[in-house]
Amino acid sequence: MSYDSGMPEILIGTCGYSYGDWVGPVYPEGTRQEDFLGLYASRFPAVELDFTYYQMPKASALERMAAVTPPSFRFALKAHRSLTHEPGEDALKDVAAFREGIDPLVRAGKLSAVLLQFPYGFHYDPGSRRRLAALLEGLSGLPLAVEFRNDDWRRDSVIEGLRDRGAALVGVDEPDLPRLPRPSTEVTSPLAYVRFHGRNGENWWKGDNVSRYDWLYSEAELREWVPRIRAILQKASVLLAFFNNHRRGMAAQNARDLRRILKEENLLF
Repeated sequence: MSYDSGMPEILIGTCGYSYGDWVGPVYPEGTRQEDFLGLYASRFPAVELDFTYYQMPKASALERMAAVTPPSFRFALKAHRSLTHEPGEDALKDVAAFREGIDPLVRAGKLSAVLLQFPYGFHYDPGSRRRLAALLEGLSGLPLAVEFRNDDWRRDSVIEGLRDRGAALVGVDEPDLPRLPRPSTEVTSPLAYVRFHGRNGENWWKGDNVSRYDWLYSEAELREWVPRIRAILQKASVLLAFFNNHRRGMAAQNARDLRRILKEENLLF
């Protein structure tokens, strides 16, 4: 999708929507899994799909998902692990398969971003830089956002490289631990992207994908982002903000909290 100038658009949602423990806290008791997306889309304007990291997206599945959501609803998709974490011998083939799988969302005008989230072990070295450049080239023409999990990449040359390619640098909220990126208001494309991972430093390195993100943001913690979001909106046309603290529906609660706070601050209407 294209991003036009004018009033910046803010889309706040969650990383994923299909969690069994959301029945009760988010979805009414008795809700069937096949009804989750429709209910989610009636409450939030966008979602980040993370299942596309674990399995290569299939066009037929994404076509159905596009069909059951409102015309204004938007999707961000996490790139498949063969692109970011486990590169195979035929990278061009994997990129082509990914592009083919997400094509229904592109054609429907419902794709807001492809998220390239790299692991902590993806360090700033010549091989990794070549791999990143090849991925950005292979996925050119799509709205791209890049998340680094270590601060090796916090360099002016990386910022300028992303800006030259029109790719967003993902801002993060996560524990204040050595070598992890700190919150940033850097904007490298008309699209800005922020992911809220929680601040559970105790479980960050030893937890799993549930316990690591087991964190409910307080009002004060979310309000820390008000001046940052003001700064981001000075440069971006669209801001995507997704909460990854999905345990027991906390992501949905915090997404609603941030939306309320931004309305109170006259940043969201």
